Amino acid sequence: MSKATKSPMTPAAASRIQSSTAKANGGKVPAGSFSSRAQSGAAKNTGSGKK
Repeated sequence: MSKATKSPMTPAAASRIQSSTAKANGGKVPAGSFSSRAQSGAAKNTGSGKK
């Protein structure tokens, strides 16, 4: 079994995920989808999502 490495979500990775989701859903990104959670995680990792 291989070890899974954890790396923080980056804005570029979140953007690719969101773009792919939008293309698959006619331009819409459903609320609560993986891509919306990825975007939120990327914002928190870059500091722009901190309170």
